[in-house]
Amino acid sequence: MELAAIIALSYLAGSVPFGLLLARIRGVDIRAHGSGNIGATNVWRVLGWRLGLTCFVLDVLKGLAPALIAGAWLGVINNPAAEPGRVLVWLAAPVSAIAGHLFPIWLRFKGGKGVATGLGAMLGVFPVLSIAAVGALAVWIVSAKLTRMVGISSCFAAIALPLIVLAQRWVPASWRAMVAGDAHGHASPALWPYLAVTIPLALVVIIKHRANIARTLAGTENRIGARR
Repeated sequence: MELAAIIALSYLAGSVPFGLLLARIRGVDIRAHGSGNIGATNVWRVLGWRLGLTCFVLDVLKGLAPALIAGAWLGVINNPAAEPGRVLVWLAAPVSAIAGHLFPIWLRFKGGKGVATGLGAMLGVFPVLSIAAVGALAVWIVSAKLTRMVGISSCFAAIALPLIVLAQRWVPASWRAMVAGDAHGHASPALWPYLAVTIPLALVVIIKHRANIARTLAGTENRIGARR
């Protein structure tokens, strides 16, 4: 019942289509403009940076809140000694929130691409996925700066996520304790539950961006700041 409740409530939180709702305030059906996506990037392009940024923040929060609430309820936040099985129950929250954004029941399961909600969800899984999310965000920023393409940068960030999780295996215990506040000594968390979640999520993000990849290869992908 605990797992079922976490999955259901997290999915419902993630399924709130903020991009669609914000656009409707302006009398616009965002699905009929730009790329047709309900995510923050398309809202930004069609309706400007203010609504785009608002959408981004709200999409981040709908991933962050379920992860934090479930982690606190289960007592696994910042607890490297937590049983892997209990960690998997916790990870059901961010995964379900992302699934809600990708496949919202209210929109016939046609949602966004999951980047902003995924970022929030990963930030809520402290410290293992929080560290990975910050690293993946840094990869996105550098890639976006160099390529000026949102889609391909999102794919690079998605690939970086599980790689950074895996890299934490070799982080010195003293560094890990400093980041985590040494709440539970120098215990090393089992990383396989986090890899079991981040690898499929990375694949989903890449698949959702397959049209962007095709346009990038064809040289027709929109670039940040380019006039349309």
